Amino acid sequence: MTQNLNVFINATRFSAAPTMHVDAFSHAELSRALAFHRSIPGYAPTPLVSLPRLSQRLGVKSLHVKDESARFGLKAFKVLGGAYAMAWHISELVGEDIGKLPFEVITSDKVRNSIGEVVFATTTDGNHGRGVAWTARQLKQKAVVYMPRGSSEERLAAIRREGAQASIVDMNYDEAVRMSATEAEKNGWLVVQDTAWTGYEKIPLWIMQGYGSLMLEAMQQLHEVPPTHIFIQAGVGSLAGMVQGMVTSAWGKDRPKVIVAEAAVADCLYRSSRNADGRAVAVGGDLATVMAGLACGEANSIGWNILRDYSTAFASCPDFVATRGMRILGNPLPGDPAVISGESGAVTTGLLSILMQSPAHTATREALALNEDSRVLVVSTEGDTDPQRYRDIVWDGEIPSKQHP
Repeated sequence: MTQNLNVFINATRFSAAPTMHVDAFSHAELSRALAFHRSIPGYAPTPLVSLPRLSQRLGVKSLHVKDESARFGLKAFKVLGGAYAMAWHISELVGEDIGKLPFEVITSDKVRNSIGEVVFATTTDGNHGRGVAWTARQLKQKAVVYMPRGSSEERLAAIRREGAQASIVDMNYDEAVRMSATEAEKNGWLVVQDTAWTGYEKIPLWIMQGYGSLMLEAMQQLHEVPPTHIFIQAGVGSLAGMVQGMVTSAWGKDRPKVIVAEAAVADCLYRSSRNADGRAVAVGGDLATVMAGLACGEANSIGWNILRDYSTAFASCPDFVATRGMRILGNPLPGDPAVISGESGAVTTGLLSILMQSPAHTATREALALNEDSRVLVVSTEGDTDPQRYRDIVWDGEIPSKQHP
């Protein structure tokens, strides 16, 4: 049975007295993360791709895609957060501010010898874990990575190639997060997770701030002219929370409209947004979706508070929304460049295309003021991090994307 695409327009019930300040995502705070990332060998801003033919076809003024497939050779944005949080932890062990410890210093034998061995532990669908493993290797430290059931063997192998101890466990994502936290406490490891919960908020906040580099890059590439709409995907809501916090801090009431896209089987933010009292709602079960990076059923508490108070809309997206986006970006209209976008990366483009082209979503499109004056930014968070799955979808037609009304 085909699932429907559902969009909830947030009435901003809580915006009059928001409970979460956005100061942590100010330009000054996010610039600290960008300065650190710029010190990493091989750093370069990822491309901001303009798709004028597609924007014309969809009926918007402009469409730009922030293409994270080129990030440090890891094909995903996730390393930005993990690396920044891990570097902050090392800085605290050394007793210095991270601004005094660029990558060359923090990865030195002198620092390694002064702090001893640190083991970083995390749960991941693949991209975050690979970033943690890569950073741990650069830091001359160790990483232990757990992946939930159904995870890609190719992504597991990529993590192991970075030198981490990695395995797939018979649990869903949120269960595996709890298990890795228990194992870390038992073994004296440091948990590096972008899921925040009571008593575990410092590292998730650093991770969210680390993600901010991609938005600062995008704004520089847009010559500091903000878009009118930003489509951003969410698993636990860390990336989306950062985006919402950043634009709210920068532009206040004149901020771009932020539309949050989730996998339908793990749409904890969508369900939470419909909750009358504003409390986060958890989604359980296997969370089986092609969007592996979004298969998270419990919200990051920091991200949820921001999204609840400020975001414009939440979309619960069946898998065909993501596969449609993959095919659109990988097979562009004449004159537009191709973007290789993975399952979790392309859902935002798929969502935009359906909202703009399906008569069934006319009212939603009008409520969001998506029209010929709209300047839209979408983030493609990953490339083909599972190349075989990418080909199965784009070449061989797995999960047809013509199911929308």
